[in-house]
Amino acid sequence: MKNSILLLVLSAAHLYAFPLLKEETEADENDWQRAKEYLKRFYNLPRGIEGTRRSSSAMTEALKSMQSFFGLKITGHVDDDTIKVMKMSRCGVPDVAEYNVFPKNLKWETTNVTFRIVNYTPDMKSSEVDKAIHNALRVWSEVTPLVFKKIHEGIADIMISFGAKEHGDFNPFDGPNGLLAHAYPPGKGIGGDTHFDEDETWSADASGYNLFIVAAHEFGHALGMAHSQDPGALMYPVYSYSKGFPLSNDDMKGIQFLYGSNPFHPKVNPRPEAPDKCDAYLSFDAVTKLRGETIIFKDRFYWRLHPQLTNAEQTLIKSTWPVLPNKIDAAYESPEKDLVFIFRGIKMWAINGYDLVEGYPKYIHKLGLPKSVRKIDAAVHIRETGKTLLFTEEDYWSYDENSHTMDKDSPRSIEDDFPGIGEEIDAAFQENGYLYLYKGPIQFEYNYAARRVLRILRANNLFNC
Repeated sequence: MKNSILLLVLSAAHLYAFPLLKEETEADENDWQRAKEYLKRFYNLPRGIEGTRRSSSAMTEALKSMQSFFGLKITGHVDDDTIKVMKMSRCGVPDVAEYNVFPKNLKWETTNVTFRIVNYTPDMKSSEVDKAIHNALRVWSEVTPLVFKKIHEGIADIMISFGAKEHGDFNPFDGPNGLLAHAYPPGKGIGGDTHFDEDETWSADASGYNLFIVAAHEFGHALGMAHSQDPGALMYPVYSYSKGFPLSNDDMKGIQFLYGSNPFHPKVNPRPEAPDKCDAYLSFDAVTKLRGETIIFKDRFYWRLHPQLTNAEQTLIKSTWPVLPNKIDAAYESPEKDLVFIFRGIKMWAINGYDLVEGYPKYIHKLGLPKSVRKIDAAVHIRETGKTLLFTEEDYWSYDENSHTMDKDSPRSIEDDFPGIGEEIDAAFQENGYLYLYKGPIQFEYNYAARRVLRILRANNLFNC
């Protein structure tokens, strides 16, 4: 269980958006001051650390703790990867508990928990707000014995309200696109209360901030949950939009540790955990370049690998591209067009940076593939020839990006034209004049001009594992 029980801290839970970050090159004095304040707030760095005492043992240990939590390389230094994570918007609950403040495992002593919606946001119809709140609470009641009852007046266990800036709890919001909401752990008075920032734009879909997703996360805190280290968990500290049942196995383990399972619905299938980049058996769904970065897709996640940074950043596909499917089959970049093409089944999407190109998705058969082809296994654009190779089972097709036609000798045999690779591949991309072809947990470094394998590596060699 990855830090799944609320470790009983006095500060409230704040959920943040996840922005795309600009490139960072080195830590300066401002970065160090940022790190110091971050560690004070989230990792119990003593308040006495002032000035420029960068070599402090307390600072080093707090940095190592933070780096461990986020899966970074543990250096104990304010390096580029660490500052990059610290600049991400995030929740306000500390990642390291203050064990001396509260008794262990705060939770409601009854399974019958009341809630009241004190006011409504003008961004949504009141019926939409009611539905979002109801569904967010149901996420937790489906996997526990908890029963939530709505009341319309008086004091409920969970008081739900919308407010901006200072809104009555001496824990002010900060305007648009920062703190989205916060909730307090179970207990009397303000315990369990959940507040949403009215300066945000709330919605029932992928526009603005989805109230259901944010509320479900915050209600986890109101029930006693802490943050998860699993990027695929609902209780991960950053906001991301996705459809379907939001709880991961880690979320379920945490809430059921506190309250037990639901005797009436014992079989609830959680979302799978996020893939581990250093798993020796890791395979990839697709790999592509995107404006200099390497993008690696696996299940409903992707990693961003910047050439000047050592740590790969893992994110949900839907958090960046809500229009894309949760899982993809293949992807390739056409740098001349500044487009990345994404494939899933018989459909393809074109994205320009982080925006969907108008007119997409389209059917893959528009490329000249026969209707018998139902999916693309891998795709890679060859800059030197202007051709894009589309791999389908034992064959591959060559598509001319300039004439928008399929080469007449397509399809051709993978085994014949790529000796040493085998019949099928999972993913492909080009880097520094070489092709990198992926098959299960294996990566082939391939000289396309000489038609020979140069090296055989593990797939996750990309991550320096």
